[in-house]
Amino acid sequence: MRTLQGPAIFLAQFMAEEAPFNDIEAMARWAADLGFLGVQVPIGNPAFIDVALAAESRDYCDDLKGRVADCGVEITELSTHLEGQLVAVHPAYDKLFDAFAPKAVHGDPAARMEWAATQLKLAARASANLGLAAQAAFSGALLWPMLYPWPQRPPGLVELGFEELGRRWRPILDVFEEAGVDCCYELHPGEDLHDGVTFERFLDSVGGHARANILYDPSHFVLQQLDYLEFIDIYHERIRMFHVKDAEFRPTGRSGVYGGYQDWIDRPGRFRSLGDGQIDFHAIFSKLAQYDYAGWAVLEWECALKHPEDGAREGAAFIESHIIRVTDRAFDDFAAAGLDEAANREILGLNRT
Repeated sequence: MRTLQGPAIFLAQFMAEEAPFNDIEAMARWAADLGFLGVQVPIGNPAFIDVALAAESRDYCDDLKGRVADCGVEITELSTHLEGQLVAVHPAYDKLFDAFAPKAVHGDPAARMEWAATQLKLAARASANLGLAAQAAFSGALLWPMLYPWPQRPPGLVELGFEELGRRWRPILDVFEEAGVDCCYELHPGEDLHDGVTFERFLDSVGGHARANILYDPSHFVLQQLDYLEFIDIYHERIRMFHVKDAEFRPTGRSGVYGGYQDWIDRPGRFRSLGDGQIDFHAIFSKLAQYDYAGWAVLEWECALKHPEDGAREGAAFIESHIIRVTDRAFDDFAAAGLDEAANREILGLNRT
């Protein structure tokens, strides 16, 4: 068994135009001061990483790693959530998701998709040059508006949607394979990959691709009322990244899983700062230790109530307190008889035959 790494922090929700949240070195120092050992970095802001240069230049990557290390942390993974989202966009969301792409491709879904695929491939090569093993992404969604089967879905619609999603992702995943990096999909409402069944459908569509893996975030499973502990038992071989994010689900006589179109603060299912929600993180960290998860435990802060800087400060200590330093021996070794095979055969009576 291996002790998982951490604590680390996902920078996306904290990045801003003002210091210390406006460049990677300032944020690295900020994170280190809070007790984090690593930072997970989105690729879209050149003040944090030039992903095109990182894909081509190991010297640039070595310099970037060195500058971050000098601040007291290391880069744990790159995030391509927004870029992954744009690989597949239902027309109902075209206008909203254009905001994730350069203006040059706004209003042109095909050009936007090609831009996103290019960014994902660049990031895979950048991850390799940075010496990283995994990269975060969303899958995008062609089928999300069809989530509830009303009106009745035409036969073959879901199958066609996953076939197309696989067709778009397969060449991207092949680049991840060439780079030796896992593409870890955060299973997330709004994405066609949002639970175990949809992940399995996707795996079938990409031929069980070895680089198609999972970013495990239990908060999204609480809001779906999915068993987030059994999920680890089922999919632990594909879990290569971990977002430590809390959540709560308190249904009422007026609203449940779908939330009534309410704002986050009023929804029965809400994300919370670590320790303020309902998730059993002791059980999660125990299962990840049991299954030899070797990656990072990365705080993703999202909370409708608590200030983000308080959530970050508390989150570092919370994760550190939950990391299990795995044992290097069995607890009952003190009682071991130290016998050999011959003695074992004698105990079982096998020498009498």
